[in-house]
Amino acid sequence: MQGSEAPHYCNLEHKEKDVPAINRLITLLVYENIPEAHDFLVEAFGFSSGGIERNDQGIAVHAEVRAGDAVIWLHRVSPSHELFSPRALPGVSGGTYVQVDDVDAHFERARAGGADIDSKPAAQPYGMYDYGARDIEGHHWWFGSPL
Repeated sequence: MQGSEAPHYCNLEHKEKDVPAINRLITLLVYENIPEAHDFLVEAFGFSSGGIERNDQGIAVHAEVRAGDAVIWLHRVSPSHELFSPRALPGVSGGTYVQVDDVDAHFERARAGGADIDSKPAAQPYGMYDYGARDIEGHHWWFGSPL
């Protein structure tokens, strides 16, 4: 890239009718212990339960938690699909940001529920008041609200 030229990643000549509609976005997070992660997310972070699915041997293979209309799938570790819990990795490359009504109350709930707190609630230069935490397997989470 030279000077102030921005890279061109999208062919803007495509018409809207050429692009299939995106109807829903579902986050998928990988956990070694799906039931434990499910219960933690419900208790510490306040998500509602979408249930835990088990195979014929009683092993949890999938679970869901919900935040309003948003769904988060909890998936089992699957080396054949290159899906691993942060526990097995030297670091993670992303996280999940959730808007909440009362950041301070949410922070207290998360801390009392055993979340690993990365940062206390604070005003951010990008216009949010938020805090950062990690769940029991190391996924990064931020909870905030607009200033």
